[in-house]
Formats: sequence, structure tokens, C-alpha cells
Amino acid sequence: MILSAHHLGRDYPTPSGPLTVLDGITFSLEAGESLAVVGPSGSGKSTLLGLLAGLDQPSRGRIEIEGRDLSAFSDSESAAFRARRMGFVFQSHRLLPALSALENVRTPLDLAGAADATTRAIAWLERVGLGARRDHQPRQLSGGEQQRVAVARALANDPALIFADEPTGSLDQRTGADLADLLFSLAAERRTTLVLVTHDERVAARCARQLRLVDGRVQA
Repeated sequence: MILSAHHLGRDYPTPSGPLTVLDGITFSLEAGESLAVVGPSGSGKSTLLGLLAGLDQPSRGRIEIEGRDLSAFSDSESAAFRARRMGFVFQSHRLLPALSALENVRTPLDLAGAADATTRAIAWLERVGLGARRDHQPRQLSGGEQQRVAVARALANDPALIFADEPTGSLDQRTGADLADLLFSLAAERRTTLVLVTHDERVAARCARQLRLVDGRVQA
């Protein structure tokens, strides 16, 4: 089992008392599986993704990745674990604007101390069809091209898990479909577990499993 969530809950304090955003979320994934987290806006999808990635702490319950309890990690250990074992794709790309496409993809490799960071980054840009654009900065790339750079960056360090938050949300239908093709094919090829949040039912349908949230709870 690569990822397990056990009775996860997340509350936030408000002047009128605790606000429960997630409650009783339980599921598990094997290596290479894909899961779409779906549901209406405000149902807790992005909150769940943040918990699973160790970017936030649950109010109750626990998360295990590769058999390790995330709550047992210090902040520095959690950051190092994310760098080694996780990749991220966001709706807004989150590329560093002053860096080239090559430098953006190389960044996680540099942080991991990879001796062949540049060679691997170039290879990944070629895999996503942007080898000729490697010296371009994000502002010189289209939205779809920026998202391809983000996919290459997410996969460059050979992670066990990819977390994607609305990866096609800012793209037109055709570009989004092409991006989804790329993400699913590369994840399947490397047996990378994919967890994605999406409002696009067509993208969700491509996942092996779906987790539907309504008001912070799993809808049967």
C-alpha cells in the first residue's frame, strides 16, 4: 500500500466555533493506481490534497505513505520526503518566472542533489515536447506549454506519488485533453500513483477510482 488515509478530519477555528471542512475520510491506494477527488466547490477537495501531501496537518486521523506515518515527521523531514517521493502539478503552473523552462524542471533535481540534473531535465522537456523551448521563460510560453513544463518538473525526480490540483482547469478543452493524455500516460509508464482534484468529469473518468466529497464527507 503506497497511500492510506485513516478517518481524516480537518477543523478550522472560527469566532462561532470550529468549522469542520473534512470528516471521516478513509481510503487507500496501491502503487500505480489513479484516484480522482471530485465534488462541488467548497467540499474539501483541495484541503484533502494538502493533508495527503503533508502540507497541512489533520485535526484527527492519520496518513501513511509507503508505510510511514506523516505525523511522525518533523517539518524538515516532511519537506525532504516530499522532495524525494512526491511531485506536484497545480492549476496555476507555479513556475518560477525568472527561470527558464530547463531551470524550472531542474530545480527539484538540484534540491535532491542529482549529479545529472541538467541532463535529466533536458530529457524530460523532450518527453513533454518542449526540448526546443528549454531556454524560454514562462512568460514566453503558452498556458498549455507552461503546464507541460510543470508536468516535467513533477516527474523529473521519479516520485512515487503525483498530486495534481485542477491540472487542466486553466486550459481550453483541447489543450486540457492533451495535457491529461500526457499526464496519465507518463504516470502509467512509470507506475506513479496519481491523485488529482478536478471539476472535469472527463478527466475524472480516466482515473481508476473516484472519491466524491460532499460537505467534507465521502459520498457513497
